[in-house]
Amino acid sequence: MATKAKRTAAGQRRLQKQVATADKKRPKRELKSAMQAGARHYPAPPFPKQHIAKPGREAVLKPQPLYDAPFYKGSGKLSGKAAIITGGDSGIGRAVAVLFAREGADVAIVYLDEHEDARVTKEAVEREGRRCLLIPGDVTRRKFCFDAVKQTVKAFGKLDVLVNNAAFQLHVSRFEDLTEAHFDRTLKTNLYGYFHMAQAAVEQMTNGAAIVNTGSVTGILGNKDLLDYSTTKGGIHAFTRSLATHLVPRGIRVNAVAPGPVWTRLNPADKEARDVSKFGSDTVMKRPAQPEEIAPAYVFLASPQCSSYITGEILPIIGGYTGG
Repeated sequence: MATKAKRTAAGQRRLQKQVATADKKRPKRELKSAMQAGARHYPAPPFPKQHIAKPGREAVLKPQPLYDAPFYKGSGKLSGKAAIITGGDSGIGRAVAVLFAREGADVAIVYLDEHEDARVTKEAVEREGRRCLLIPGDVTRRKFCFDAVKQTVKAFGKLDVLVNNAAFQLHVSRFEDLTEAHFDRTLKTNLYGYFHMAQAAVEQMTNGAAIVNTGSVTGILGNKDLLDYSTTKGGIHAFTRSLATHLVPRGIRVNAVAPGPVWTRLNPADKEARDVSKFGSDTVMKRPAQPEEIAPAYVFLASPQCSSYITGEILPIIGGYTGG
């Protein structure tokens, strides 16, 4: 037995030496510039240093977020559907609205008060040949959420898809500086808003409908400067899984997309200008996603042709896992 053990140990050392020799001959290849594997070239850090006042206007961002996905071809995945998207005036919400329309859906856009951004989204949806309803208001208010759903049903005759996407995010570098008012604002927007909209929507939904929530990589991995935001995103993931199980008997699927860094107004309206310049550089791909790179996941999870056997799932899109 001792002889066999020695032979095994000697064999392990030989393998170790072989690998070491190979490593010296072929040094590890590291990505020196941002990975570009999409249909077109996407912007990468460094970005212009910029900071905008909340809630922010997408129209002032440099570079402008890419949302129109010109190489994405629709194929009727949401033909005849009616959808409502919160936070749909810009960012991920705008890109989702465009692709939903391209796939055949009419879209209602819920947004706070960024009217200029909302008009751009409406025009983009209408260019796809679908109807777009703009509904400004605050998702933290329960009555507004129920009214928004009623307006959507009145305009389109039904509601097939809800995308919960509106969010509030604000970095705090020291835990003691996270005020109760700040914590409350984040929870009211990111959790209560989702709760109110989902409760209003399911009253109008029938078998085959879908809810797609926007989670976050922070809800999976946490973030030291976004304790409140990370808490809400982890809550959204749990809410998604729990509501999915609850709604199975009614034929309504519930899933979530958990993006990593995405180039939208959310971060320039949060971080300091110098930090915005480096945004997304710490991902494996060394750049943030553009909204149009995230939006197809929402189409996939909303479409009964694509995901009829998927519910209660969290789909991370984070530019490559950074674990060991």
